[in-house]
Amino acid sequence: MVVISLDSLGFRDIREHQQELPTLNKLVNGGTWVKSVTGIYPTLTYPSHTTIITGQYPNVHGIVNNTKIQPERRSPDWYWYQKDVKSTTLYDLAREKGMKTAAFLWPVTAGSKINYNLAEIFPNRIWTNQVLVSLKASSPLFLLEMNHKYGKLRNGIKQPQLDDFITACAVDTIENKKPNLTLLHLVDMDSMRHRYGVRSDEAMQALHRLDAHVEQVIEATKKAGTFYDTNFVILGDHYQINVDTMIHLNTLFAQKGWLTPKPDQTYEKDWRVMAKTCDGSTYIYTQNFDDKDELAELINSIEGVETVYPRYRAIERGVDPACTFMVEAKEGYYFTDESSRPEVVEKVDPDTLGQPDRYHGVHGYDPDKPDYQTTIVFNGPAVNVGQTVEHADLVDEAPTFARLLGLEFKDDLAGKCIKGVIK
Repeated sequence: MVVISLDSLGFRDIREHQQELPTLNKLVNGGTWVKSVTGIYPTLTYPSHTTIITGQYPNVHGIVNNTKIQPERRSPDWYWYQKDVKSTTLYDLAREKGMKTAAFLWPVTAGSKINYNLAEIFPNRIWTNQVLVSLKASSPLFLLEMNHKYGKLRNGIKQPQLDDFITACAVDTIENKKPNLTLLHLVDMDSMRHRYGVRSDEAMQALHRLDAHVEQVIEATKKAGTFYDTNFVILGDHYQINVDTMIHLNTLFAQKGWLTPKPDQTYEKDWRVMAKTCDGSTYIYTQNFDDKDELAELINSIEGVETVYPRYRAIERGVDPACTFMVEAKEGYYFTDESSRPEVVEKVDPDTLGQPDRYHGVHGYDPDKPDYQTTIVFNGPAVNVGQTVEHADLVDEAPTFARLLGLEFKDDLAGKCIKGVIK
């Protein structure tokens, strides 16, 4: 099985552009398209990709955000390492059954036992560099081989060159190593949406480039002689929404004396109330703080805040059970963690787009927002031909993948195998 994640692919992308995407169009017509897939809360890349291969919500699998709570760091560490995942993964299930596994920038796989792994990680300390962190996190000899062959395609982590590099590595591995399970994560369109907007020309051009990359991978299975035995899965992890206004709740909490801000927009560790952004939503955490009603009322009064979920409601949605509140932004707004801005609510200066925390499009919102669903396409010898399924949930994908691979999760999963996909 080959699973290709096209980061930020939405139901709307295939619904409106299917005919101009030759590869995806062929896969849809010759397989089963599960049209609308409701994501998990928050709709972020790392929690979503972990749900995709565990069938669990974030409060169970443990990856509750992209980044960790490190208030003293302007650039917190991400949940790069599999050791943070508390649930069984599809790739470990496959390995236990003697299957060869490969992964290419699949989130939260650093340090895993995947046979051929290029982990998604970047250097986040001044004393290290990309080569060293990647070698530690990935399959080292495999990484060196791929970098020697295709490193010239890369320009740091810039897109679309990074996807060109990763696709070339996946193609080579499929042709020469013939893994039973391949996981490929392509980020070109997500990057363009953050920088230029959800429906921008740049994002649409990226969608066409992704369609071509999918074709390259399919061709690799033909060269390898595995095409007729391979089930292909093309999926999105979340969609995006255009934004033009930021909400800096930590700046508000600093004004109230609940945290001590620093000039670099971080804050001291002795905070009593803090926001931890998920972009379109934000966690609120408290310690040594009693007046939760006042806090909820204050947050509700801020421009751009749509909903303040109390802890019990947040847990029902599958988010971090350690939070005090989960706060949802209105469309057009998103949250930052910045602690010392001139205003709590601030328009995004177009000249700053592309800098940290300055976006034209974001995700992380409530997955039930209108027309905000992602999508998934199945195609292969075990998949029904020319079928559509109207709706599924992101947690349903892992048990469906397991069935296609002849595997079975022993855990009590939140998701269930999607009906109508498998012959």
